[in-house]
Amino acid sequence: MRSKVVFRRLLHNKQARYGFIALVLLVGLAYVGPFFGAYDWTDKDFMSFLSPPDGDHWWGTTSIGQDMYAVTLRGMQKSIVIGLLVALISTGLAAVVGAFAGYFGGWVDRVLMWGVDLLLVLPSFLVIAIISPRLRDGSWLWFVALLAAFSWMITSRVVRSMTLSLREREYVLAAVYMGIPRWKIIFRHIVPNLSSLLIIDATLNVSGAIIGEAALSFFGFGIQPPDVSLGTLIAYGSGNATGYPWLFVFPAGLLVALVLSVNLIGDGLRDALDPGSNL
Repeated sequence: MRSKVVFRRLLHNKQARYGFIALVLLVGLAYVGPFFGAYDWTDKDFMSFLSPPDGDHWWGTTSIGQDMYAVTLRGMQKSIVIGLLVALISTGLAAVVGAFAGYFGGWVDRVLMWGVDLLLVLPSFLVIAIISPRLRDGSWLWFVALLAAFSWMITSRVVRSMTLSLREREYVLAAVYMGIPRWKIIFRHIVPNLSSLLIIDATLNVSGAIIGEAALSFFGFGIQPPDVSLGTLIAYGSGNATGYPWLFVFPAGLLVALVLSVNLIGDGLRDALDPGSNL
């Protein structure tokens, strides 16, 4: 019943509708668009270097003859996947750590929150910049793990504070008296009642991860060649933005559109899940 109410409220939110439509179109462009192009992202046209957009190369070509349309869509695919994976990992970690700290209290709470405070004071950009070069020969999933490792701490504190209240509810106390293991109580009764917060956090974490990946890749600490992402393409095109604007405009424009659409959906979800909001 509640899900129907939330869905109806979400549909009545114009910004959320526009964001959802834009996101569907962008994801469709990223994963279906390459099938309509004449070139693969690894292909090189040695007769066309730094060519402007035309009938053959819709978004122009790079300095080594790669089709910008195919390369940019490949980069958007990688950015979308990274954003989703980082959001799932970081939100899941925040839910588990915050719920366990709030429910068990005592030394468990102190140890977990000490770890959270330690990660909060570490300069995440600097740490990732130091570690990522040592993982250049490894999988890009290591980069996802690094981004997720510094994206969950604030949410975990919010989850902890909400768990302190939830653990005193009647249904939780009843489960304790029935002898249900505490870890099952956390996953059956505590975490599901935090779903509104976690859904909003995961949605907004997608856009945050996409921006974080783009920023780190822009400075050479993220996705490494020969693979591409929107961040690496923006870094490549920024030096030629005036002379060859298609190298910069298309990846930068898609990055802005992608982040904006996710943020609009996140804002719409926040309003739809808030009983006190008026849509």
